[in-house]
Amino acid sequence: MSVTRLAVVDDHVLFAEAMVIALANMGFDARSVVPTESTPTSASLIAQVLVGKPDVVLLDLDLGEAGDSLDMLARLSAVSIVVIVTGTSDPLQIGAALAAGATTVISKSTPLEQIVDTLTRLGDGLPAMSEQERERLLTRWREAGQLEREVKARFDLLTTREAEVLGELMVGRQVSEIARRSFVSESTVRTQVKSVLSKLQVNSQLTAVGLAHRARWRAPGTGRVDRWGRPTAPSFPQPRASA
Repeated sequence: MSVTRLAVVDDHVLFAEAMVIALANMGFDARSVVPTESTPTSASLIAQVLVGKPDVVLLDLDLGEAGDSLDMLARLSAVSIVVIVTGTSDPLQIGAALAAGATTVISKSTPLEQIVDTLTRLGDGLPAMSEQERERLLTRWREAGQLEREVKARFDLLTTREAEVLGELMVGRQVSEIARRSFVSESTVRTQVKSVLSKLQVNSQLTAVGLAHRARWRAPGTGRVDRWGRPTAPSFPQPRASA
């Protein structure tokens, strides 16, 4: 296979155009595809990329306002070789890209000669990444995914009230203030906090809050989203009826 037609997909116009010019000077038929208001969805952007029937798509992972490109990879990799060209060095993001269909991942700081060498190897049917490196990155990504699922399962054990208490802790409220706002005793809130720590398998409120932030967990009943980002109706504590 001869690699001649290239599509450079990047939200940074200057980078995309500079890459196209450099590759054109090396004998490639390269063109840039920059997300715009005319390509508001991944489907429309994919269609624009595939118009030129590229042999290879050089795809940035982060497309700015267009979002990340992971959801485009399966469709693009079905018809073209996809090489991720990115500024990230996060092995988990790189592993996710490989799992989604990318052939290899190279840094934006890679010299042009090495990029051309990668394209030449791909055209000759040779691997652009060692099997050992590919498997290492995929293994890290799989392990991280398993850990993320395990952590999410812990949060799903929380009752609605426990989730509300954790949400209060996340915004810096103390047990006394949570009790006052909820019209319950401090001992009741302490019991609820203890249950939260037990279910999350942590030893302190600080650790629980840190885990919630790292998991991008959100408390339900905010009037915006539930604990995993789904829309939810607002919930407000009601005062006890007077005797």
